Amino acid sequence: MHVGHRELLRRADAVVVIEKGDAILTPGRYRCEFADKPCYFFELEKIRHMDADAFVQLLKKSFPDLKKIVVGYDFAFGKDRKYGIDDLRRHFDGVVEVVPEVKIDGISVHSRTIKDFLRRGDIAMANKLLGRCYMIEGEVVRGQGLGKKELVPTINLATGKFLLPKEGVYATLTQIKSSLYPSVSFIGHRVTTDGSFAVETHIIDAKPPQAQRVRIYFIDFLRENRKFATLDALKTAIERDIQKAKERAKACLENSCCFA
Repeated sequence: MHVGHRELLRRADAVVVIEKGDAILTPGRYRCEFADKPCYFFELEKIRHMDADAFVQLLKKSFPDLKKIVVGYDFAFGKDRKYGIDDLRRHFDGVVEVVPEVKIDGISVHSRTIKDFLRRGDIAMANKLLGRCYMIEGEVVRGQGLGKKELVPTINLATGKFLLPKEGVYATLTQIKSSLYPSVSFIGHRVTTDGSFAVETHIIDAKPPQAQRVRIYFIDFLRENRKFATLDALKTAIERDIQKAKERAKACLENSCCFA
């Protein structure tokens, strides 16, 4: 869900979400958090081969009182995205309203564009197009145990279908239960230690309660993932990361910058 979707949501009474099943910005039920309208989920595999008439009939069956369909200016559907707005208008006997292109800083707002910025580590621009801080959530899992003993304690997450930003270190806010904590988070392969891939977050200046699920909001990219010669060198870098993250997370909390 991004600022372009907000324009669509403003004009619609309900949202049809197409579930693709791959790593996406806002998987499944999380989309409902950013929409003040009811969400209905269709699986892509069940509709991707439909022609225009079959797709419209599915919508009419699913929504018996359907009088208006709201879509983006570049809406396409069917096999190989063969059908578009003109086909929708030919087969639907109600109103088809088209939301015009939305641009920020001259950049057209699309999910694919936001994904590209995330993959490049450009969190600032991704957040601007989203209209909020990019967020992931995951189940707490056991880590390698080295952080608490030799470095700093971290919470390790298994994040499922969320698209992960570029490997590196980020200034973040971590939500545990109903509380938000300034944090520094790492995504990537632990090249200085065991080489395994990890998503982990360190809560700054606080001992948070235990939880089964944790959410991370990304504020800013701090540095690339890199290999250090010693654990002491890694710890020194982490301490610098913590100071930077603390300042940026505190400013974000004060300005509520992470939320739409």
